[in-house]
This record gives sequence, structure tokens and C-alpha cells, in this order.
Amino acid sequence: MTVPSHRVRVLFDETAIARRNEEIAAAVRDAAPRDLLVVAVLKGSFMFAADLLRALHRVGLAPQVEFVHLSSYREATVSSGQVEILRDVQSEVRGRDVLLVDDILESGRTLVFAKDLLAARGARRVLTTVLLEKPGKRAVSIEADFVGFTCPDVFVVGYGMDAAHAFRQLPFVGVVDYASPDPGLFDGA
Repeated sequence: MTVPSHRVRVLFDETAIARRNEEIAAAVRDAAPRDLLVVAVLKGSFMFAADLLRALHRVGLAPQVEFVHLSSYREATVSSGQVEILRDVQSEVRGRDVLLVDDILESGRTLVFAKDLLAARGARRVLTTVLLEKPGKRAVSIEADFVGFTCPDVFVVGYGMDAAHAFRQLPFVGVVDYASPDPGLFDGA
């Protein structure tokens, strides 16, 4: 496997992301969750969820963790509008507070689908957190309870998010410049 040879411009760096994770964790703690279950939406949120879980621990919370793998993108860069469950939550959610963690809130379809699914299964409360939101892109009505950053209307990669399975490993959120291959790869990283 070769490394993609396109320049990636940093949009949100590691330091800013780490700071927001701590702030989000404190806000979740202040929401006084009971019997907290964190449900991370795979694949894009895995880095955010891992760092947020460590931050939740630092503020005194001890949630259980689950994963749901949903897709509305597959190989595309634009949502198909149809959400599929590729891997379902295994734990009981009935009567629990659930913190649903996703990478990006754009159309809102995936987050609404997951939130409705958990609520229908009897969650006491479903809180939502996203690393990024693009407010102008909503196709459905939803606002996340906790937001890391408002994102411009660009296709982002890094910090778990990909372009055709590339760039997930980057420790920051960035924008790929496909017009400018560069052996240096990263600007400002």
C-alpha cells in the first residue's frame, strides 16, 4: 500500500482537537448522565471516540462503550441518503443514558437514524456529540448536543475520517488538495 501523494492542509490541529475533547467531556459530565453508554459510530468517529473516552475518564465518568457501524457513503464522497446498519450495538440500552459519538454532522441522516434507533430501543436519554458540524448541509432536522467545531463546506479527512479509506491515520483534520501532489504531504502539521 502506498501513501497517497496529495498535500493535506490542516483545518483543525491536534492541540485544538485535544482542547475541545476536554471541553466536551466536561459538558457531558455537567449533563449528569446516568448509567452512561457511549456508542461510537464507526468508522469515522473511532479516533474522536477514543480520545473523548479518555477525556470522560479524566472528568470522573466511567461509561461503558459500544459501537455501531452505519454507512450512507460507502466509497462515495457524498451521502446516498440511505443509512445502512453494517454492525449493530450489542449492549442493552433500555433505561440508560446514551452518548452517541459521530465524526461529522452534515446531512444529519446518519445521526437521526442512530438516535431514533437507540430511543426506540428504550434509552432513557440519547445525547449526541460530533467532532464537526456543517450547519448549511442539513437534510433533516437535528442539532447535536455537543459540537467540537463548525466546519466549512469542504470534504475533510484525518482524525478517523477518510477519502476512499485513505488519510484516517492523520492526527488532525484536514482538506486534501488533489490538484497539488507534493512529497511533503502535509501543510502545517
